[in-house]
Amino acid sequence: FKAALKSGDIGFAESYIAGDWTTSHLPDLLRLLAANRQALDDVIHGSWIGRLAYRLRHLLNRNTRGNSRKNIHAHYDLGNDFYRLWLDGTMNYSSGLFQGNLQQDMQQAQHAKVRRALHMAGVRRGHRVLEIGCGWGALAEKATQEFGAHLTGVTLSTEQLAWAQQRLASQGLSTQADLRLQDYRDIHDGPYDAICSIEMLEAVGQAYWPNYFQSLRRLLKPMGRACIQSIVIRDDLFDRYIRSTDFIQQYIFPGGCLPCPREFKREAHSAGLKVIDEFHFGRDYAETCRRWRADFLVRKEEVLALGFDERFLRIWDFYLAYCEAGFEAGDIDVVQYTLAG
Repeated sequence: FKAALKSGDIGFAESYIAGDWTTSHLPDLLRLLAANRQALDDVIHGSWIGRLAYRLRHLLNRNTRGNSRKNIHAHYDLGNDFYRLWLDGTMNYSSGLFQGNLQQDMQQAQHAKVRRALHMAGVRRGHRVLEIGCGWGALAEKATQEFGAHLTGVTLSTEQLAWAQQRLASQGLSTQADLRLQDYRDIHDGPYDAICSIEMLEAVGQAYWPNYFQSLRRLLKPMGRACIQSIVIRDDLFDRYIRSTDFIQQYIFPGGCLPCPREFKREAHSAGLKVIDEFHFGRDYAETCRRWRADFLVRKEEVLALGFDERFLRIWDFYLAYCEAGFEAGDIDVVQYTLAG
């Protein structure tokens, strides 16, 4: 409690990570705190002195070209062996789409998410498609194999790139996919028929949102479409959120920042893009996080065998529970936005 008074939700998380307290119902506790945010507001945000150091550290992680690769490395280059322990076979590290059917497995939900993104982007056989943030190659695989497209994918993660290239090569799809270690700001071989970007905007940082949306506009053909999947924070929580920093920014995604729906649309409009469709499925992300956390905890001995320690386990346990609670409470959401020039 003292840690929370001093440093808000970060201090609360750090006391859990340090083992000062524990519970077998972590997501439920975090949901309860979220539901009582207004009454606990001062505690959740902590004292200004306690949060100042965290805020300064976050500002130093801004996604300049130099920092972007460092920030991505801090999270995504923990090792492919780590992520494949608890992600499903598609290696999708973003929300699945259950469409009201929680009986289906994670792999089916991930395929549904990717198919919807490609469909909304209008991907057709022979199209040139750009994926900003290609991860371990799940969308690249489906775009080339199922949709017959030619895909260019960029990432700043060396671990992900190696996995994705091997994945497509093993299925004879390398001639249809050009996967690169490249910053999206350095792509100059457009325009493309379609663009997809799945939960990459959150890693861009607020100062670089104009660059991101201008890059979409520059790289998209006049009649093309882009499908951007992004986690968003509620409009009414956004202003306080950007003036502070939180557990996720400190421990999980350095340099990251969630847009709110209002700011997403404003940035898109400023870049000359129209939002022609938006699809919200935050409850599906709560279910995704619940399943990820369950699988992560089941495999914790194998995580330790990879060289990680108990502190790391508690950080990731808290992170996945924190996200599950946030989506369940509706403080955050996930949206597929379809954009047109």
